[in-house]
Amino acid sequence: MGVLVTAPDLEVLDGGLEQRPTDPRVDAVLEVLAGAPLGEVALRRGVDRAVLHRWVHGFVEAGTGAVTNRPDPDAARQRDRFLAAFAHELRTPLTVARGWVSLLADEELPPPVPRTVERLQESLARLTERVLDVELLAAASLGLLRAEPRAVPVRRLLAGVGGQAAEEDVADVDALVDPTLFPRVLRDLWEAGGSLPAPRQLRWEVTTLDGWVELRVVRDADPIDPAVLQALFEPFDLNDDATGVTIGLYLARALTVVHAGTLGVEQDDEHAVLWVRVPRADRRAPTDPPTDPPTEENP
Repeated sequence: MGVLVTAPDLEVLDGGLEQRPTDPRVDAVLEVLAGAPLGEVALRRGVDRAVLHRWVHGFVEAGTGAVTNRPDPDAARQRDRFLAAFAHELRTPLTVARGWVSLLADEELPPPVPRTVERLQESLARLTERVLDVELLAAASLGLLRAEPRAVPVRRLLAGVGGQAAEEDVADVDALVDPTLFPRVLRDLWEAGGSLPAPRQLRWEVTTLDGWVELRVVRDADPIDPAVLQALFEPFDLNDDATGVTIGLYLARALTVVHAGTLGVEQDDEHAVLWVRVPRADRRAPTDPPTDPPTEENP
């Protein structure tokens, strides 16, 4: 098997910065992609034909994955397995830490220790939520996530996720969803609704149509930049102030698919709507306890 024997010289531009040399392997691949016969490029650069062919194949696969936002399937599976295992391993020390902090919170402590303990509790709670998000995301990517849908009042689903819908919109409306998983979808939709530019108003709307419930976060605001909209659906992108990473609506979309629903965004010059649509549950859903038929003893 041959090795590369050529390398370009370092070039210095007058009044500019040093230009780093390109990798000779990339140069060889680009020659082939530009139309040069693979055999001739391999001979001229002292590379085995099979090696050069592997470089070209890997280069094209990596570029395709970057353009389509689809990583190599094997690499993605290994990444997701690692994320699932790593997040699972974090749960035990987090549980222990939260237990000890709870004990401290119950003690009579001198100021300013109680406030410090409170902040520590809040930070550990956020970290626990993020770890669970990563576990769910990895499980969804590996096809291991399962929902247990049942009839849940929409009013209850919206409680605690930020904002409220008009009472007439949610009265007697149930969704067929997993009561543990689906509130995360609503949480992430509401947070995404607050994206820059900051909305003048943010509210929930709930509509029903042909067996479906649609929950909508309505933004009264200038349009969200298209690049930001795209980033909302990509995992582990920078958040608005570039101080960390967020999973955006990537997990929300995965959880919506598990519920046999759909999720999307629409906007014009004055408004944007982030919506999720899931099956509607009748008040007499199959998951409700059965009612015994009337009898003479039980009319």
